[in-house]
Amino acid sequence: MQGLKQQMKRKKIDMLNGSIGDKLLLFALPLAATGMLQQLFNAADVAVVGRFVGKNAMAAVGSNSAIIGLLVNGFVGIALGANVVISRLTGQKNKKGISKSVHTSVLFSVLGGILITLLGELIAPSILELMAVPDEIFPMSLVYLRIYLLGMPVIFLYNFESAIFRSQGDTRTPLICLIISGVINVALNLFFVCVVGMTTDGVATATVLSNLISSVLLFAALCRRKDAVALKIREIRIHGDVLKQMIRIGLPAGLQSMVFSLSNICIQSAINSLGADVMAASSAAFNIEILAYYLVNSFGQACTTFVGQNYGAENISRCRKVTRISLFMDVGVTAAVSALILIFAKPLLEIFNNNPEIVSIGLVRMRFILAAEAVNAVMEIMSGAMRGYGYSLVPAVITFAGVCGIRILWVYTIFGISKTYFTLMMVYPVSWIITAAALAAAYLLFMRRFEAKRKMRKTEE
Repeated sequence: MQGLKQQMKRKKIDMLNGSIGDKLLLFALPLAATGMLQQLFNAADVAVVGRFVGKNAMAAVGSNSAIIGLLVNGFVGIALGANVVISRLTGQKNKKGISKSVHTSVLFSVLGGILITLLGELIAPSILELMAVPDEIFPMSLVYLRIYLLGMPVIFLYNFESAIFRSQGDTRTPLICLIISGVINVALNLFFVCVVGMTTDGVATATVLSNLISSVLLFAALCRRKDAVALKIREIRIHGDVLKQMIRIGLPAGLQSMVFSLSNICIQSAINSLGADVMAASSAAFNIEILAYYLVNSFGQACTTFVGQNYGAENISRCRKVTRISLFMDVGVTAAVSALILIFAKPLLEIFNNNPEIVSIGLVRMRFILAAEAVNAVMEIMSGAMRGYGYSLVPAVITFAGVCGIRILWVYTIFGISKTYFTLMMVYPVSWIITAAALAAAYLLFMRRFEAKRKMRKTEE
């Protein structure tokens, strides 16, 4: 028992005292590794069907990425709201509030997942039709989506459980659970496709089973804890006051994430109109370039959590310092990793499919996106800092206008005039640059008003 307590202490990061940069790295890198591994295991779906079934099956799996992202991201945003609420309560040392938040999060994630599964199954064919999925790919796309939707309750549960661990400075436990389930996912992919002879239904089934394993492992880990975030099955219920806080902070963050997915659905529809080769190439490129985004996002979530705890402890000067250091580290690390991926882009694409045409098309996407990925870091840190203070609506609105608005407008104007893949991919850096500038200005204005209100309160006191 004593050994377990010592191990838990080693995993927790003290966000309220001492140095910041090294602790941000300790928090962000395992979180980034978790996202990267999750994506690599998802990429295994694409790679296995691409190698052992064919490019149509590969395109079918890839065509679902934007849809799945849309369905998942809304609840992942609310999970981030849970992270902020629990982080703030941790800074306040409010053990009762932490416990209520943990038990609310667990039940809400499962119920929300069931709701999304039911709604998703009803509208799955209509969504694929709206995205103009080609007839020869449609049946495999629909089967993959229907099976994947069955796993939404455990996918949401894993994300909320991970948020609970992150709020305590522990990003290693979710990573360990993901590694275990991910290895099983790859093994099941190969078994279902190569041995049983299944296609997209096989890789979708493997994904659902592996997500079930990771969520169960984290559930058991929460039940074994002895601190404020310990999970007790008999106390699992929804506390309305806590859920309201989570939704107030998390829903705008979820909408912000969904904006990316909505715009990506629009772009995916445009990609689908260019044929199966472009669909397959874009799917392969996405599964590689997204690895850099997980670095971007991990520092954004680190910034949110650190700011949340320090805001709860009323240490505003440390909140500011966290934001500055997070921005510097995120931009630098992202730029370096993006450059490294670009160097090895061609052989990485050939892992998925060695067709020269598909590789060539994939390189176009990777060059556009990775060259501007560091700009995305500015967006994540500015949004993450404001969410840490509990203000999520402003970054959500700016992102909606700057990302979704520009991309949809681009598809129906610029791409409508010149229907090439090159023209379509230009929208990514353009929308990022405009949105990053707007979010940076919003953050500076927010902090100026925030400090003015603090001085006013002190004067009144």
